[in-house]
Amino acid sequence: MNRAAGTRVAVCIITYNRPDGLRRLLDGLDRLRFHKVPAPALEVVLVDNDPAGSACASKAVVSKRSYGLRCYVERRRGIPYARNRALAGVEDGVHFVAFVDDDEVPEPNWLDELLSVQQLYDADVVAGPVVRHFDGPPPRWVVEGGFFEKQRYATGHPTKFADTANALVRWGALEDMDEHFDERMALSGGEDTHLFLRMHKAGRTMVWADGAVVHELIPRSKANVGWLVRRAYRLGNSLSICEVDIYPRDYAFRALRIAKASARIVRGMLLLAVSPLRGKHASVRALQDVSRGAGMLAGLTGLVYQEYNRKTHGT
Repeated sequence: MNRAAGTRVAVCIITYNRPDGLRRLLDGLDRLRFHKVPAPALEVVLVDNDPAGSACASKAVVSKRSYGLRCYVERRRGIPYARNRALAGVEDGVHFVAFVDDDEVPEPNWLDELLSVQQLYDADVVAGPVVRHFDGPPPRWVVEGGFFEKQRYATGHPTKFADTANALVRWGALEDMDEHFDERMALSGGEDTHLFLRMHKAGRTMVWADGAVVHELIPRSKANVGWLVRRAYRLGNSLSICEVDIYPRDYAFRALRIAKASARIVRGMLLLAVSPLRGKHASVRALQDVSRGAGMLAGLTGLVYQEYNRKTHGT
């Protein structure tokens, strides 16, 4: 990289028992290239959520890289603990923080695209797409249903949602917040939804960068009905939990969420009745509708689903 004086970017990564995925990610960061913006001074802040510090001691981490890398161990189990530890490790003078997961690999122009879109729109948050691939041939119904395909938008499209699978955030916008990732969500997930919803409520500019692509490797252990239905429940649950916490007195908003959740359940039950005629993927999609709606209603009552009180998928 031909580094230019000026912009400093810290890539924050958390990891837990994914040595192969972490190696692929760190190798991918070595391959970053810049054409639209001057190459920034890049540093990586890695947090190992394994109390034994297995990642920090791994060859992938101690090997010489084209960027500076600091690794910390967070012994408290939970995603928000690890993410907050990563942010605590960001040094003074950094302009942007980028988030990417340890089961992903960025395209060489990933950070170039995020930074150029940020500059174009003067955005506080820039989110990008996650393209998913399987580590082996998935069942046909999984492909037919498009269950692992995430929605994409035109570059510059405003958004109120982002997640830490692929995002660039202005460091000053994070510093201005009272808290970062909510540690009450240690095993439930949704801490990134909570953060970005609060940023949106605070008036921060959030846009989409469709050219800033990262690739996620999906293990076959996720390509099954049980995982897909549980994930739908958790997504609905965490969304309601976040909204109730951020908008505690907005009863009209809560009534609208109840109506949407109920509509999902009714739609799913109706589709379930006719889905045998359309194939297994249609049945699973209908079950997801019912499950997501049920998760929303549970979240509105304060019931929290602890999705991450389970095994880690993939390596």
